Amino acid sequence: MDETDSKHLVVLNKHENEIKRSISEITQCIADLKKLLNSNDVSHVSAYKSRIAEFRRLPPKLTVSLPRFTPQKINKEQIYQQIGSLSALSIKTEEHGYTMDSPGAESSPLPDRPLIDVPRIITDINTEYGESNKLCIVSCLSDDELWTRGQDNMLRLYNLHGKLVKSIQTKSGKTPQDIAVTQSGELVYTDSNDRTVNIVKNTQIQTVIRLQGWYPLYVCSTSSGDLLVVMVTDDKKQAKVVRYSGSTEKQTIQYDDKGQPLYSSDFFPKYISENKNLDICVADYIAGAVVVVNQAGKLRFTYTGPPSTAKKPFNPVSITTDSQGRILTSDLNNHSIHILDQDGQFLRYIDNCHPWDLCVDTRDNLFVAECETGKVKKIQYYM
Repeated sequence: MDETDSKHLVVLNKHENEIKRSISEITQCIADLKKLLNSNDVSHVSAYKSRIAEFRRLPPKLTVSLPRFTPQKINKEQIYQQIGSLSALSIKTEEHGYTMDSPGAESSPLPDRPLIDVPRIITDINTEYGESNKLCIVSCLSDDELWTRGQDNMLRLYNLHGKLVKSIQTKSGKTPQDIAVTQSGELVYTDSNDRTVNIVKNTQIQTVIRLQGWYPLYVCSTSSGDLLVVMVTDDKKQAKVVRYSGSTEKQTIQYDDKGQPLYSSDFFPKYISENKNLDICVADYIAGAVVVVNQAGKLRFTYTGPPSTAKKPFNPVSITTDSQGRILTSDLNNHSIHILDQDGQFLRYIDNCHPWDLCVDTRDNLFVAECETGKVKKIQYYM
């Protein structure tokens, strides 16, 4: 029994030390952040990388099985020799089935940021895209850098001065479909040519998902680190959104409560974004609608444009969300951006641009990719 107690104690002490180490690292990180707030050194601020995603995952749950007594048949003549035995100590660890709440969830409300009457263009960012290689997609890596995708096989990272920082060729050597940036700052792209979803780690490309019978089209990274992938079948008769944790499929969203398809089944744009309340928002171009479901995949609402104010039919291309839970979607036909609240109520237009793709940075600055000009406009729309 003393040996059993010692083994238990060693394991429990080790687990306790791991928890204390995590607490110590979090405390040190908080202290470093406080120093950073008071620092005037721009290089230190620029070099800072968040560890929220690392700290959000809890230590493994420890399960200790107590010794179990296994009795033997008692031989009356040998009763003193046949008492029984104890099984060996059994210890196993397993991951928790939950994580800490995301800082973007409803439990962490941010100060209200009212919309301004006239949104203003802060910066025009010139890129090498243009008529021969149109700018299609933009995704914020940080407040200072943007990943882009054109019509060739290259993924390009630009700073806000229009300087090319980095470029990466796709693994297939063909044009990617969509790009996104994870919480940890890694670039993700879908490639319908070889039916893959890939993550770029430094300069290495890792294929995390490979489909059969389906084409991966559009993708976003969630606050929990999952990937949401819009895909259609080879015959273009079905479309769905699938949630992945790494390469593991966790959830499929395809039909409403009446068994009707939620999304149009074609190759036209169906950009996707997760809102701060964990709603999943898809801009369905052919359906002429923004389709929003909750985290469980239940339809919350469908937005088909404000009442009779647009000159042409509403056909949303891209979609993004901000820290206030607002939904922003680009209206290609009417050369405008619609701003909605998280319940689908129309708030206002932004109409001083020709939008294709959209993204917002951590300060809710809006970046608008203009397909024809190859420019990215940085727009302020809040006070």
